[in-house]
Amino acid sequence: MSGIGDQFQSQTKYHRDRMPGGGMDFASQPELYKSYPDADIVDLPFVKDPGGLDLYDALRKRRSVRRFAERAIALNQLAWLLWASTGITRTEDGWAFRSAPSAGALYPIETYLCVNRVEGMGPGLYHYSIPNHKLEMLTKGVFGDQVAAAALDQQMCNQCDVVFVWSAVFARSKWKYKQRAYRYVYMDAGHIAENLALAATSIGLAGCHIAALYDDQANALFDLDGIHESVIYMTVIGKPA
Repeated sequence: MSGIGDQFQSQTKYHRDRMPGGGMDFASQPELYKSYPDADIVDLPFVKDPGGLDLYDALRKRRSVRRFAERAIALNQLAWLLWASTGITRTEDGWAFRSAPSAGALYPIETYLCVNRVEGMGPGLYHYSIPNHKLEMLTKGVFGDQVAAAALDQQMCNQCDVVFVWSAVFARSKWKYKQRAYRYVYMDAGHIAENLALAATSIGLAGCHIAALYDDQANALFDLDGIHESVIYMTVIGKPA
């Protein structure tokens, strides 16, 4: 029996003899960055070389970890993880290139954080301002229980140091790729999550990726409508127990 996933896969195929037509209207292209101009700002250091494992050893040692020691990670470690996962690596001819690839360089993924324990930061919900390499505080307070509840009650969200929460702004990719954009959005999130996993492993941290979540609960935490922007993925990060 064909389900909605089967129909999507079939209906978004490319065929050599009937590729979708139409040009791109650059005047209507969505913004590449989301910002919260009224938010309190947390300045992040730029970590050029955090030391630690080389790529081979990080690949070999990476594994999913669900239990964490109750010791806060350092702010410079968090800064490294944010930049390594999706930060800007260079700018050429007005184009900002990031550490992870994105279909059409449209970058539909936004990074939010639930901070439980980070040295020099209060607990709360934050948004990563990519062009400024800063964090924007959305809501102060302890939200680990609520994030865990949104992630099918997985308590590692409450026990870790920080939860990376990734949303997709679908219009950024749909502007060019129409309905096929949904194929690319999820791949984009996967690229970023793997960068994070390797960056964390390289400095002695660990994590676990989470795709099982109650969408509406996760979106409500960050005031997302679930239509134009929706949480699609999470990763817990901390010091392994």
